[in-house]
Amino acid sequence: MIVAQRKNIPDLLAIVKIHKKLLVLGCGTCVTVCLAGGQREVSIIASALRMSAKLKGLPLEVEELTIERQCDNVFLEQAADAINRNDAVLSLGCGAGVQAIAERYTNKPVYAGLDTAFIGILEERGIWTEKCAACGACVLHEYGGICPVTRCAKHMLNGPCSGSREDRCEVNPERQCAWQLIYKRLKDIGQLDRLKKIKPPKNWNRSQSGGYRTIIREDHRV
Repeated sequence: MIVAQRKNIPDLLAIVKIHKKLLVLGCGTCVTVCLAGGQREVSIIASALRMSAKLKGLPLEVEELTIERQCDNVFLEQAADAINRNDAVLSLGCGAGVQAIAERYTNKPVYAGLDTAFIGILEERGIWTEKCAACGACVLHEYGGICPVTRCAKHMLNGPCSGSREDRCEVNPERQCAWQLIYKRLKDIGQLDRLKKIKPPKNWNRSQSGGYRTIIREDHRV
């Protein structure tokens, strides 16, 4: 899932203080799961903005709304009335959600209330870890389902680097060496032979190096 974290209230107030009527819009998917932008967080942030604005003598009215997905025009339609009756939108969605709203409502200021961090998983309560760099050319099948692009500090496709000590990464000793994990995983599933092949340099053309990316499924187009 996409993992994000909240901006602090002083920063948010500085962003929206020029407006009198503000919609705080939450998203019910990824950012709800990572406790950053769901209905609960919308309520907390909206209340905090009201109090902060009042203390500073700012005439700010704050409306609250949470929809299922901000990155989907079907769900954005549910927010149309609320968006139109406010001066601006503070999106508690990921960066894709912010841009989806801005593209649909071209005459309405839309601000990011969250810092989008990475694609990751919930390791344990309150801890999320990055697992995917969205590089556009997945190689997980070669490494037992463990991504060296994301999890190796040096992004090595042919490892290990020989710098690890007692299965710890030399860049960050608090983390396990990704290549130790890859080796163990391939050994456990009987695919150690994969490590005998030298992998060519990664083709980054399908990553962000060439600007924003688009996926087109002709079989789904109308």
